[in-house]
Amino acid sequence: MAAVALATSGRAVVVAASAFIPTKPPAVPLAVRSPYLNAWLQGDSGCILPGSWPRFWTGQIQGWQGLVAVDGTVYNWMGAAPGPALVDQISLEYTSTRSIFTFNVAGKVNLTVTFLSPVYPDDLGRQSLQFSYISAKVKSSDGASHSVQVYMDVSGEWASGDLSQVVNWDSGTAGDITYHKFFRANQAEFAESGEIASWGNWYLSTSSEKGMTWQIGQDTLVRGQFADKRTLANTKDSNFRSVSSNWPVFAFSHDLGNVQGSDVERLFTLGVTQDQVINFAGHIQSLAPVPGLWLAYYNDDISAVTAFFDDYQHASSVSSSLDSYIQTDSVKAAGNNYAIVTTLAVRQTFGALQYAGTAPKPYIFLKEISSNSDIQTVDVIFPAYPIFIYLNATLGKYLLDPLFENQESGSYPNAYAEHDLGTFPMAKGYPAGDDEAMPLEECGNMIIMTLAYAQRTGDIGYLSAHYPKLSQWAQFLVNDSLIPSNQLSTDDFAGTLANQTNLAIKGIIGLKAMSKIASLTNNKDTFGTVADMYLANWKQYAINNNANPPHTTLSYGDNNSHGLLYNIYADKLLGLNFIDQSIYDMQSKFYPTVALKYAVPLDTRHTWAKSDWEMFAAAVASTETRDMFISKLANWVGETSSDRAMTDLFDAATGGFPQDGPTFVARPVMGGMFALLALPN
Repeated sequence: MAAVALATSGRAVVVAASAFIPTKPPAVPLAVRSPYLNAWLQGDSGCILPGSWPRFWTGQIQGWQGLVAVDGTVYNWMGAAPGPALVDQISLEYTSTRSIFTFNVAGKVNLTVTFLSPVYPDDLGRQSLQFSYISAKVKSSDGASHSVQVYMDVSGEWASGDLSQVVNWDSGTAGDITYHKFFRANQAEFAESGEIASWGNWYLSTSSEKGMTWQIGQDTLVRGQFADKRTLANTKDSNFRSVSSNWPVFAFSHDLGNVQGSDVERLFTLGVTQDQVINFAGHIQSLAPVPGLWLAYYNDDISAVTAFFDDYQHASSVSSSLDSYIQTDSVKAAGNNYAIVTTLAVRQTFGALQYAGTAPKPYIFLKEISSNSDIQTVDVIFPAYPIFIYLNATLGKYLLDPLFENQESGSYPNAYAEHDLGTFPMAKGYPAGDDEAMPLEECGNMIIMTLAYAQRTGDIGYLSAHYPKLSQWAQFLVNDSLIPSNQLSTDDFAGTLANQTNLAIKGIIGLKAMSKIASLTNNKDTFGTVADMYLANWKQYAINNNANPPHTTLSYGDNNSHGLLYNIYADKLLGLNFIDQSIYDMQSKFYPTVALKYAVPLDTRHTWAKSDWEMFAAAVASTETRDMFISKLANWVGETSSDRAMTDLFDAATGGFPQDGPTFVARPVMGGMFALLALPN
């Protein structure tokens, strides 16, 4: 690198500790809007952005470097490129849609960088875009005027999980923006490498205003150009090559001039376009590509890129409103601790969703991130469902539609509900019926979710349209729910078990929900009396009345066991008034007696806890027990040693990942944090 003015001594200097508002998260969402735009600052950095590479949810580095020059000296505000000293991170604040970093640069200026990943529950067109905003604002902090230049680059690591793959690139202008486009030369549609999409076009964009310069080339040369000149060369390397061959980067810089006491802002956007996003076997039984829903609203890549960039003020306003709405509702419902967990869950949940289809027929496909990458996993949609019911219940329909279409086509042979549709992004279904079998679990989930959607939207026609399939699943529950056979529940990491108390009550509530569906659709109800009878029997089988205090068991008759009875949540969600209040009261009294430091263990087989199910249980517990659950979970968020995008499975005693257990990260089940807010008023 050329001899330049670099402040290098800062790497060995201990700076003042950053403040974290409302707490220090396990990881910080940076650009998180889809399964493929899913970049985080991991917690092993201490949630300090300067000196740390952003990473994909898998942990793979996604080269993203930020520099700032003040009065001729260059500093690092993001990324781990060698050379410049690190700025001092003053604070990190997160909201539902934003991560806001404030930096002190040499005591001269404050730099505020906001990563905004908008969430539009009611706007399919805008939500379908896989783009995110980055705003950099600078103002003087010492009363003097300072010459400031801001720099950002990204590497080809965003475009390919296989670093040996060649990337191509180009630059261009459209309207008032300049963009860099880069992509794998060997496009492999519907394929992934290291969970990163092997197809699509990536864009880094910024405003084409005075003082903006750009460059594409080798990382050290481009960054050295900025460090030496505080400007870029407006040149493009013509040697297309692999991601890791002399690391091509795509860079912009802005000369802000002399900055004084008012904020000077520059905006960047980053994201990917994919024409076809899912390969889906729906009504036609064979796989067919489904377009990205964005194509129903935007003519092509560049129109989408420019529209997203130009929409920043609207995005900022809508996001502020959503941030305030969720914060206010959360605090009102259960205090500041509750807001700590709800606000952190929003981008993570929506970041697992891929919007597809057409304006008349939209779909939402969900990726079961990190656990096995299944697509449309029913028992992952189910714990995530509260956030959709709370924000816009129609989103639930768009998630359920692919499951109904595939099974109603006749291509799934089993009498019970399908577990998932394949491995993302291949929604092929299981014509041989060889999916992971969770028969009682998924039948109950599908009936409960379908009714919840219809209740909140008034769409009784949806119940009628799917009544044959719903009643088929309900008949399976008649046969299997009271005395569950040896089978998996959603907590499959714990293995199979017969006579599961919590699984049985899900099936029984499913039958009561089906009774409601029959009534709403003017069908003969053969399910309600069965549900009533089963509940009476369940209370005899499931409760250890000799314990002090009494509680339900993990499985029938095992009085030395207990488990989190989270499935009774569905009774309250649907307003069935089916489960005796005494059951809720009994469990509320019991849970504090077995609580560990960070949670109530899922059951007696482990000290492991599932945060989604913790919140389901909390939502229907007494106020005192509810607040206990939430307080422990909020403390866990700020103290956990799990340093990845928020896990839903952790050790209730240590707060870390479960020893000898699976490592779950970035999963959409965290939508379950909204269980309390999803309950009917």
